[in-house]
Amino acid sequence: MGTNQTGIAAGRLAPADYAANFADLHPPLDKHEALVASDRCYFCHDAPCMTACPTEIDIPLFIRQISTGNPIGSAKTIFDQNILGGMCARVCPTETLCEQACVRNTAEERPVEIGRLQRYATDTAMAAGRQFYTRAAATGKTIAVVGAGPAGLACAHRLALHGHDVVIYDARPKAGGLNEYGIAAYKAPGDFAQAEVDYVLAIGGIEVVNGKALGRDFTLADLSARYDAVFLGFGLAGVNTLGVPGEMLEGVEDAVDFIERLRSADDKATLPVGRRVVVIGGGMTAIDAAVQAKLLGAEEVTICYRRGKEQMNASVYEQELAASKGVFIRHWLAPKQIIEKDGKVAGIEVEYTALVDGRLAGTGETGAIAADQILVAIGQKLDNPALDGLALEGGKIAVDGEGRTSLSGVWAGGDCAFGGQDLTVSGVAMGRDAAESINHVLMSAAAPVTAVA
Repeated sequence: MGTNQTGIAAGRLAPADYAANFADLHPPLDKHEALVASDRCYFCHDAPCMTACPTEIDIPLFIRQISTGNPIGSAKTIFDQNILGGMCARVCPTETLCEQACVRNTAEERPVEIGRLQRYATDTAMAAGRQFYTRAAATGKTIAVVGAGPAGLACAHRLALHGHDVVIYDARPKAGGLNEYGIAAYKAPGDFAQAEVDYVLAIGGIEVVNGKALGRDFTLADLSARYDAVFLGFGLAGVNTLGVPGEMLEGVEDAVDFIERLRSADDKATLPVGRRVVVIGGGMTAIDAAVQAKLLGAEEVTICYRRGKEQMNASVYEQELAASKGVFIRHWLAPKQIIEKDGKVAGIEVEYTALVDGRLAGTGETGAIAADQILVAIGQKLDNPALDGLALEGGKIAVDGEGRTSLSGVWAGGDCAFGGQDLTVSGVAMGRDAAESINHVLMSAAAPVTAVA
């Protein structure tokens, strides 16, 4: 089938093109390349890259260990702080975190390739089946974790390390959360997300119960009555809608669902995509959806964002990646209505926007973009009514610095908690830190403390 098909269709490319398009975005370093890359590090004693990492990995140490031929020891340094260091090495926006802070990141030099070096170390250890942690003596305490995403897995692993028993409840058929269902396929190809889940669970003491959702199969009160502590890390299930006429037409789809279908498909050639695709939004999800639509064979893919380039949540690197794949990014455009023809999407009417006295406003000038598929990527929201009176902040669960919520014995972290940044690495940090707080409370004489009013 050729790309001259109209409407949303599968098989737009030759079979071999799918494998090439969805191959690893950044191929792994081999041993020689890793040694060369590690030799560029200054091993700063006050390393700004370490400060920039949400999980505070000792980056100079793990790179020095690689440079001395000890990638296994390097992996332990990484896993001590971030047990999901393998996936973070693949999907972290290092260009705005550790590598942005690298002292070599100047006009004349590029930063040390911290992300690729982290992947080299963690992949080496995982391929060798090296486990670094042994559980402490059993404490007799059992903790319920809701959500098997980055925050929940990191929390469960750290709790198991301290000798507690953990039961993870997850609504989906597979554990992994964002890493399994929400990452662009070219960033983590193959079955790495599940391999990492298996690696995390290998510590023992963690049971995963799939297909069970908070509010549908159990309540927060149920968990609090049955377990010594509860950690909520179920992410954001709700999606924001456009609120414009025509958004229920055939051909309009949430970008998160589009990405999930891509992640789950065994054969990319079976995935339908439009010939002309418009993506609404300015974050990482919009970029991931747009790039993958192009890789599936869409002829024209346009991202429409209501503000300017500098205000986009997607990093400059991600914006440039999209442009390199042939994606058009248009700024200062807001959707007005979806244009319909024969009950399906035919295009989108947009209004030009501008800042007026510091506030975004429509200019009254409109235009239209032809499209047969529209992907909506304007953010997700907390959408769970079964929170039993938990205090909220900014539309998310309110937590203190240790992840404690307004309910005694209940902690939260990751995207569902205030302060979550829609990043695997920040979810890991919040889950890990909440686990330390839970362990401290359970192993001390004091009863659980309510931290948020």
